[in-house]
Amino acid sequence: MKWLAAYREDIRQYTALSGKSAIHQILTQQGLWALMQYRMASAVYRSSWPYFLKRLVLVFLGIWQKLIEVVTGIHLPCSAEIGDGLYIGHFSHVILSSDVVMGCNCLLSQGVNIGVSGRGEQRGAPIIGDRVYFGVNATVAGKIRIGNDAIIGANSLVVCDVPEACTVVGVPAQIIVRQVDESRLSQNGQL
Repeated sequence: MKWLAAYREDIRQYTALSGKSAIHQILTQQGLWALMQYRMASAVYRSSWPYFLKRLVLVFLGIWQKLIEVVTGIHLPCSAEIGDGLYIGHFSHVILSSDVVMGCNCLLSQGVNIGVSGRGEQRGAPIIGDRVYFGVNATVAGKIRIGNDAIIGANSLVVCDVPEACTVVGVPAQIIVRQVDESRLSQNGQL
């Protein structure tokens, strides 16, 4: 039951960030409701079950997904690849494309849209690293890569690659901060 281990990591992320109990988080956080549905549906989608059984179960899970989507405003398709420890900070308007690949321990604010864009060979969905933070109403679209530990600022439109440990803001998003490896700094603070 790999999906259950992933869901436990999601819960751990919620409790670590809020300081409240796991039971409190499960009962009150719409993001966890959507993540439970996603983890179960994704496990069935990726399973080696017989075709007919798999399709039958996915129909019921698809109905559950739509109910969760209506209640929470969060769309997490079972074909998206989402790493453990996802945190969806607020209710409503969080949409991920079915082709998105997202690493572990990412944080999504409300209004985040991560989707497909482009034409021809440029058409595709983002590949997102670990520990990426998405600010309110951020949009990330296209066949691009977002590096580990990146920060996507509020109301930003990201359509180009973002290197590791960078902060981007604006429309279109521009790099405003590159975190420096402190081990490379000399004693006087120069590189």
